[in-house]
Amino acid sequence: MIIVLNGDTYDTQAQSLAELVDELQLTGKRIAIEVDQQLVPKSQHATTPLRPQLHIEIVHAVGGG
Repeated sequence: MIIVLNGDTYDTQAQSLAELVDELQLTGKRIAIEVDQQLVPKSQHATTPLRPQLHIEIVHAVGGG
């Protein structure tokens, strides 16, 4: 299925946000995910289904000081 990931089209076999995170090799990383401009808590990644043309933004948390 084709989704929009960080502004670019992306073809994925993932059926949920959790599967997409695994596919992108981001498991265990500090990330935040928005789906159609709504923040999705990590606790809901496994139960949030993907559908074609969904707009997803993934942001990596960066530490610093």
